[in-house]
Amino acid sequence: MNQERALKKEILRMVAGFRRFRERFFTEETSVYERLASSGQRPKTLMIACSDSRVDPAILFSSSPGDIFVVRNVANLVPPFESSIGFHGVSAAIEFAVVNLAVENIVVLGHRQCGGIRSLFQPENLKKGGFVAQWMTIAEEAKGKVLIKNPHGDVETLCRDCEKESIVTSLDNLRTFHFIDEAIKSRGLQLFGVYFDLESGQLWHYDDVIGSFEELTLS
Repeated sequence: MNQERALKKEILRMVAGFRRFRERFFTEETSVYERLASSGQRPKTLMIACSDSRVDPAILFSSSPGDIFVVRNVANLVPPFESSIGFHGVSAAIEFAVVNLAVENIVVLGHRQCGGIRSLFQPENLKKGGFVAQWMTIAEEAKGKVLIKNPHGDVETLCRDCEKESIVTSLDNLRTFHFIDEAIKSRGLQLFGVYFDLESGQLWHYDDVIGSFEELTLS
């Protein structure tokens, strides 16, 4: 009974939120969704973000509906291109954004306190042989690079460094997709790596010329 009441309370909270959403986007004479419904979506940016509930790209960047095409998964990882038959959800979304929507930018958004990255250094917290453990093998290369640079680092330092390094790994993996390579050469598709430190409120971007992350100044 308590669980049922909690469920109803959560549904009511969602309904209240949806009411505010409708008031914002559907009550104007020419609403945002009226335009989006008639013309379709034309986002300029594909954002690959983490499923972490604290890091919502639309909220983080004050985006309006239709602005960004978002793919969220554990630890904002991009797998390398694979030709094997299977269910490649992230790769399919990337293909749709680049080929069908012709986005102009791809942003890989990482963040501080990522549980997926932490599991690389504390694997005991994961279900052995589970989906998350298998998925996180994509970031093993990033973990290895971090350990080579700082073999005696504490867990927090290693996690922070790997959160950033895994973004670079995902950028490298993006370039293994032939349609991305083609879009870069033919129409100037750009790839960016961004890191959000939710502890300090800082935003960093990866500078591939110098090979490191630089803080983005807001003033």
